[in-house]
Amino acid sequence: MAHRAGTADRPENTLVAIESSLAQRVDMIWLSVQASADGVPVLYRPASLGALTNGTGKVADWTAAELARLNAGWQFVQNASDGSKRYPYRDQPVGIPTLRDALRVIPAGVPVVLDMKSMPAAPLTFAVAQVLTSENAWDRALIYSTEADFQQTFAQWPRARLFESRDATRNRLVTATLGQACGTPPASGTWAGFELRRNVELVETFTLGEGRSPVSAVFWTRESVNCYRARAQANLVAFGVNDTAAYCEAKRLGLDAVMVDSPEKMAGIRAQVVQDPTRCKQQAPRGSPSTPGRP
Repeated sequence: MAHRAGTADRPENTLVAIESSLAQRVDMIWLSVQASADGVPVLYRPASLGALTNGTGKVADWTAAELARLNAGWQFVQNASDGSKRYPYRDQPVGIPTLRDALRVIPAGVPVVLDMKSMPAAPLTFAVAQVLTSENAWDRALIYSTEADFQQTFAQWPRARLFESRDATRNRLVTATLGQACGTPPASGTWAGFELRRNVELVETFTLGEGRSPVSAVFWTRESVNCYRARAQANLVAFGVNDTAAYCEAKRLGLDAVMVDSPEKMAGIRAQVVQDPTRCKQQAPRGSPSTPGRP
């Protein structure tokens, strides 16, 4: 699954990134969506346009036509062999595309995940729903957001397919890994995604203060995967998978997909694993099942 269409390979969430990830034969494409000043769903992630483009302010301050004239590759950096930094897209500007532009470039057989990145939820939901309806794209789109409001707003659209809320996924994973317990399994067909590993801080509160323990937490384990699949089929995605070790860990756990920053790099890793399956059978992490997964 190409994260932001392949944020490490090309300017993220642009048509050139989409075309590059498709050339690497990705299975799914993850896109970040915000609403422009004129209510058009466009592809951009950060809160500030200055983070990636030659513009300023917020996406919501500009119309879709104006955003298309900005250079979404302005800050994209390539490290040269001599240690210097290059900005290749400053001479080859790429605009911020609309969601409709992207859906028309991506083949119908390649699913897309639309990560809702601007609030309030209701107007963005309506705008995205209008595009998905007019492009007949509901069946190939999945909706994700860290904001729970989108669970409610998209519920008004019967054809909408949503990831489980991040809060629900986090609580289920923490309960399975730290609490060694599994609550009520999700409905069959649920999509759930979370980082394979994530730096967290465990906070214990005392009467006279608190104690903090930083830890590199492992969220997808045999126990947490079994919790999801004990009584129903779930589609499980590991976020932040960018090297062979993480790919193999996800594969051994039997996860359905990995979200990667560089489709170019991952295409090479996956080809090596296909050519030599023993790469993912060595040094299995403690508690991992031996059966291979699907990534």
